[in-house]
Amino acid sequence: MIITFAVGGVIAALLVGLLWRLIIAFRRFRIKKTYTPALNAPSVSVCIPARNEMRVMTECLERVLASDYEKMEIVVFDDSSTDDTSVLVRSFAHAGVRFVPGVKLPEGWLGKNYALEILAREASGSIVVFMDVDTFIQPTTISQLVSYMLSENVDMASVIPRRDDAYRVSVLFGHLRYFWELVLSRFKAPAASSALWMIKRDVLLQEFNGFERVKASVAPESALAQLLGTVRYHCLVASAKLGVAYEKKWHSQLETGRRLLLPKVDTRWFGSWLAFAGLLMLNLPTFGVISGVFVEWAALQSISLTLLVLGMAIYGLYTFKLWGKGWWLGALLWPVVIFQELLIFISSASGYARHTITWKGRPVASIVRADKIELG
Repeated sequence: MIITFAVGGVIAALLVGLLWRLIIAFRRFRIKKTYTPALNAPSVSVCIPARNEMRVMTECLERVLASDYEKMEIVVFDDSSTDDTSVLVRSFAHAGVRFVPGVKLPEGWLGKNYALEILAREASGSIVVFMDVDTFIQPTTISQLVSYMLSENVDMASVIPRRDDAYRVSVLFGHLRYFWELVLSRFKAPAASSALWMIKRDVLLQEFNGFERVKASVAPESALAQLLGTVRYHCLVASAKLGVAYEKKWHSQLETGRRLLLPKVDTRWFGSWLAFAGLLMLNLPTFGVISGVFVEWAALQSISLTLLVLGMAIYGLYTFKLWGKGWWLGALLWPVVIFQELLIFISSASGYARHTITWKGRPVASIVRADKIELG
């Protein structure tokens, strides 16, 4: 009985810690006021790396083209796609979309990082906006973000996107990537998002020499945010008004989780085992409740049920803020989602150990401490 209460206390403390971190993140990363568009607005280059993206490319480009920001160019880099992505992008040439063909990947670079490097060099805007193809924006999104950067005097900003396509497997059972970004955010490793992020072009090219310093990072936007620090870099949580959302298939999220989860927590043995223990602790209440089916209901099961409901409530806060609808169903599925996260973490650790982690079909090789770059 003493062990039951002791373990229950540890899990409760862990859950309360997650709740506290989540509340702080939502308060800290929200846009607190309406920003007036600048009279002398800087030029913007919207840069989109693409590799086999036929499914979502058309909608992505149509939404960017509908932007109300006037001084804007759109540049798409086709990273050696094997489908008709290049043909589709070229069909938007009449609308002003600039197509950049793929080139041979240099040694030591991850594929997407080199695509971002090429785009940064091709861009002509004062501010470069990097977008994933499965990210969707509203007509006023770019204007709002540029006004925010200028008003807050920051060199870089990224947006944690919403999910507006609820009641789909890819949403209900999605990887907790951005949940971890929020609750694990700290001064030395601020939360960041690859869905949509923007940076002053002269800072990127002159101060960092493009992506050279982060060419081997599985999360280059996080690495740059870490280098800039929380004074020069801000993370934002998307609101319905800001209009940044994303759609990503379930199997793609699992692949992303395998690539990002281990480097996010810590690739050293101590940090890895600590993260594994934390995920295991978060799953114990589920196992405790299930045990009530086979044995007499007692204190263990009552404590487990209480902790499980607390976990659902915490995840419900997250889904309420970042899902357009169906947040309550997401909260109820917390036991399944957090168990899936444990399996993803085990797969991530195993994949890095066996060098089987890939990114868009390319091996990530032996880059195990990808997000642990040196400052200065």
